[in-house]
Amino acid sequence: MFLPVLIFETGMGALAPVLALSGRALGAGVGTAGLVLALLGVGQILGDVPAGALAARLGDRKAMLVASGVTAVTLTACALARTVWELALAVTVTGASNAVIVLARQSYLTEVVPPGLRARALSTLGGMSRVGAFVGPFLGAAVLAGHPVHDIYWLALLCTAVTVVVLLTVRDVAEPAAAQEREHTPVRSVLRDHRRVFLTLGLAVLLVGSVRATRQTVLPLWAEHLGQSPSSTSVVFGIAGLVDTLTFYPSGQVMDRAGRLWIAVPSMLVLGATQAALPLTHGLVSLTVVAMLMGFGNGIGSGILMTLGADVAPPRTRSQFLGVWRLCADSGSAGGPLVVSAAASLGSLAAGIFAMGAVGIAAAGALLRWVPRYSPYATKGTRHRSLRVAGADPAAQPPPTTPPPAPPPAGPAPAPSDPTDAA
Repeated sequence: MFLPVLIFETGMGALAPVLALSGRALGAGVGTAGLVLALLGVGQILGDVPAGALAARLGDRKAMLVASGVTAVTLTACALARTVWELALAVTVTGASNAVIVLARQSYLTEVVPPGLRARALSTLGGMSRVGAFVGPFLGAAVLAGHPVHDIYWLALLCTAVTVVVLLTVRDVAEPAAAQEREHTPVRSVLRDHRRVFLTLGLAVLLVGSVRATRQTVLPLWAEHLGQSPSSTSVVFGIAGLVDTLTFYPSGQVMDRAGRLWIAVPSMLVLGATQAALPLTHGLVSLTVVAMLMGFGNGIGSGILMTLGADVAPPRTRSQFLGVWRLCADSGSAGGPLVVSAAASLGSLAAGIFAMGAVGIAAAGALLRWVPRYSPYATKGTRHRSLRVAGADPAAQPPPTTPPPAPPPAGPAPAPSDPTDAA
């Protein structure tokens, strides 16, 4: 279940650190090269809603195969690009294909994994992306030693090809039980029918996405503000990434056993508090400690957005719903760093970082307010209440108020005296 995503995300992880350098190699300025990197996330936002529609129409595995094929074409175009705009277009479509891969696997896991294992499964899915983002740059560094920067696209293409081979040769553990019951409902209808969820819990998801994405922006910016060298910044980033990678599975266990809020709220509180504390650091040691705490806060929240989406998604239109759900999260991921960048351009990087720390606290409050309303797995209490409402808890059934009827007498039953009685 997880191997295709791990291989694919390893290729994307190798790609991300050198996209801007690839743009520079084609003659782009610093600002334009940064835009090329940002277009990977823009493509993912543009691909979220179509990814849900594609997965609903083709099925999860076929959608992943189609997306992998498109990615192979776009990566080849990236490697052969001769202008910055050719590269930019290919990178945008690559981001959209990435959205299809992740959403299709999330939809599949939501259908085939029992609810009691759902958080662990989706946390592991999120962890595969983290492992790929952690391992990919090291593979990329080995490939680029003594080679031109565009060779990184051939490594990503190789990972994509291996992903296709795995999808074609390794069978999934089960066929989705609800595959025949899916409805090809237009996304706008799903958005209209579930607008209350998107306007409340979806807003909380947007805040969570913005805080988590900002972490990757504020760390290098503040390290540069402190005068740290690029090599020192890379080491700090790597240490934080290692802490992030090591904590995804225990958090899934806690969510399955105690409820989603026991991870979602602490994750946002830790991320918000550590981002607010970042401007108070003045040296490499304090910066490293705060970065590790950031990695811990982000790591324990691995898979929380996918798990909450799986909890509230309607079975018949699950893929379309999850497409809009991911659009909320990815929009926050794109918007959070923009707040910090705007504050930095106005001359106060610390103010932007403090503001995103406050957003983290607000995200924790929004989750605390809206998750119990929509998810029966928010806490143990909401789980038990949902079982009682559904009549699935035998202890909650009221005792009988009248004795059961006596058993019928032994022997053959008398024949009916009227044909209508027999009918």
